[in-house]
Amino acid sequence: MNPKNKPLKAVDFFCSAGGVTCGFKQAGVDVIGGIDIDKRCKETYEKNNNAKFLLEDVSKLSKQKLSKFFGIRRNQRNLIFVGCSPCQYYSNIKTDKTKSQKTRLLLEDFQEFVDYFRPGYIFVENVPGLDKNSSSPLGKFKRFLTDNGYVFSDGVLNSKYYGVPQNRRRYVLVATRLRKSIELPKPNEGNIKTVYEAIGDEKKFPPISAGHIDSTEFRHSSARLSELNLLRIRTTEVDGGDRRKWPENLLSDNYKKHKGHYDVYGRMFWSKPAPTITTRFNSYSNGRYGHPVQNRAISLREGATLQSFPLDYNFYSNSQNDIARMIGNAVPPLLAKSIAESFYQNNGG
Repeated sequence: MNPKNKPLKAVDFFCSAGGVTCGFKQAGVDVIGGIDIDKRCKETYEKNNNAKFLLEDVSKLSKQKLSKFFGIRRNQRNLIFVGCSPCQYYSNIKTDKTKSQKTRLLLEDFQEFVDYFRPGYIFVENVPGLDKNSSSPLGKFKRFLTDNGYVFSDGVLNSKYYGVPQNRRRYVLVATRLRKSIELPKPNEGNIKTVYEAIGDEKKFPPISAGHIDSTEFRHSSARLSELNLLRIRTTEVDGGDRRKWPENLLSDNYKKHKGHYDVYGRMFWSKPAPTITTRFNSYSNGRYGHPVQNRAISLREGATLQSFPLDYNFYSNSQNDIARMIGNAVPPLLAKSIAESFYQNNGG
C-alpha cells in the first residue's frame, strides 16, 4: 500500500505536452496538473490528460501560487514532484549551447520547490551528461537531497528496455524521504520492441507520400521533400539504407569530405528500435528519420508512436514543427509509467 492508503498524486514541472503525465496516469497516479512556460503545449496537455495546466515560468513562480493553483500543501507524503527540465545545455552531443544556456539552472529552481514543499517522492529526468558535467547543478541537488533526509537512486536508462520502441538514453533520478532506500525500475532486456512492431501495421498507418497532410486529429502527416531529397530517398536502400551507396551527384560537398556518420538521410530499420526521436524527427535531413520502405520521413503520428504515446493522444497545433517539438521533447510515456510503478513497488504496494 502507498502512504496511509492514499493514492499517489503528482505535479509535473516542465510538463510540455505531457509525456510524464500520460505515463503516470497509466500507472494509476493522480496527476493534479503540469507547469510549463510554453503556451503552445496547453491545449494538448489539458485535452489529453484531464489535468490543470499552469502557464508560468518556474523560475518566477511563487510557492503560494503553486499551492493554491493545484491545492497542494507542504509535507504531503503521497505527493510526487516531477522535474524533467529541458537541459540540452549539459548534453554530451556537441551542439551550439546558446539557446539552451537559459535553461541550465532550472534544476536549481526545481530544488527550491522541493525544499519548501518536501514531497514524499521526486522524479528527475534529463539528458546523459548532466550526471557527469562538473559544472551542472546536479551534484548540488544530490547533496541537498541527502542533507534533507531523502534517499535516491540514479543512473542512465535506455528507454528501449522499458517498452519504448526507441533507442533513447536518459539520466534518471528517483528519490523519497519515506524509506531507507529506493531503486530505479529494472530493465527488461529481453523484450525490445521494433519499429515494425510499432508502426508497421498499414491498417493503422496507411502508406502516404512525402508532403501528405492529415487534417484529422490522428496527424499522420509527413513533411514535404525537395526534388533532390526525393531523389536521395528513392536511391536509398529500404530497411536501414543510407547514403553510402549514393552516386557522387547526390552527395553534398560536406558529406564528400566527412566519413563515418551515416544516420543523416538514412532510413530506419524495421527490425530495430528507432533512433532517438528528437524535436526535428519530422525532417528527413536531421537524422535516420526516413521511413523504412516509403519514400518520405516518418509522419508526426509515427514519431509519437515511437515515443510510446497512445494512438488516441492528440496534438493540437497548426504547425507540424510545433507538434514535432512537443513529441520530441517529451519523456516517453512508457518510461514514465515504469518510473511511477517503481514508486509503488518501492513502497511495498
